[in-house]
Amino acid sequence: MMTNTKRVAVGTLILPLLLIAQPNPYRTVEGVWGKLPKGRTWGSTSAVFPATDGSGNIWVAERCSRNSCAGSNLSPVLLFNPEGTLLKKFGENLFVWPHGIHVDKNNNVWITDAKGENGMGHQVHKFSPDGKLLMSLGEKGVAGDGEYEFNGPSDVLVAPNGDIFVADGHGTGGNNRIVKFDSMGHFKKTWGTTGAEAGEFRDPHALAMDSQGRLFVGDRGNSRVQIFDQDGKYISTWTQFGRPSGLYIDANDILYSADSESNATWGNNPGWKRGIRVGSARDGWVTALIPDPEPDPDNASTTGAEGVAADTHGNIFGAEVGPKMLRKYVRK
Repeated sequence: MMTNTKRVAVGTLILPLLLIAQPNPYRTVEGVWGKLPKGRTWGSTSAVFPATDGSGNIWVAERCSRNSCAGSNLSPVLLFNPEGTLLKKFGENLFVWPHGIHVDKNNNVWITDAKGENGMGHQVHKFSPDGKLLMSLGEKGVAGDGEYEFNGPSDVLVAPNGDIFVADGHGTGGNNRIVKFDSMGHFKKTWGTTGAEAGEFRDPHALAMDSQGRLFVGDRGNSRVQIFDQDGKYISTWTQFGRPSGLYIDANDILYSADSESNATWGNNPGWKRGIRVGSARDGWVTALIPDPEPDPDNASTTGAEGVAADTHGNIFGAEVGPKMLRKYVRK
């Protein structure tokens, strides 16, 4: 049992939370999961999400065999079947830095482009399951803070009613806000500013929504998850899921949080272990930790999974930026 403590807000009540070493009930599937075409290698990957059509397929966006798609003709959006066979690829010449992903109830694929270069980027793109570009939010290649502008959008989420939420601002110096649109892409509202108080952000890096319709925001720079209603009303703060780079909540309200940055050397959330934490979105209890595969993560700036998702069988997928791969974990 670890001796350091954190404080976690439960509603309006602040309680100390003792950090307990959680078990790891998962094993790693050996090698890189997801076979690419001959001659192509994986690039940095932070975007992974299951298909919503019941197929068990997995959507991924990777950065064109590098850490950027700028100047590349490769297709960064990939669809794999449950065995890791590539089924589809598309999205070439549209992205600079694919970052966040969401698959809505109609199996449409939404992906954020979190950097700008050569007149591209700082947008959110919606694709049909067959790769047709259906909608783009944001001003192409323009970093801004207007109603229809983004500055490094990190993630996107579509609510059951079709409303669109964008975590806008990659890095602590970004816009640090959540932007809400209706299903047609019309601006509705925004909330958040730079800071560490309730409702403020430092690098809102990930989004997820539970069965109650609560919006979970991975406030990475503040090493916490903040919870809001869909109008931006603050509900709670949870710190027990580490320093979240990626979030995913499944149909059973199991919350998965990918911590790729907790690091004593770099001063990011010291005392916390990197890895994928698994717990409950209902009561906040953490039940498992898949440790970072890097043997000495305190000497590396970012390792392990930044993006995380789970399929209907409970298999977990970690999208890794530094190691440039997609890793799969299954129950022991």
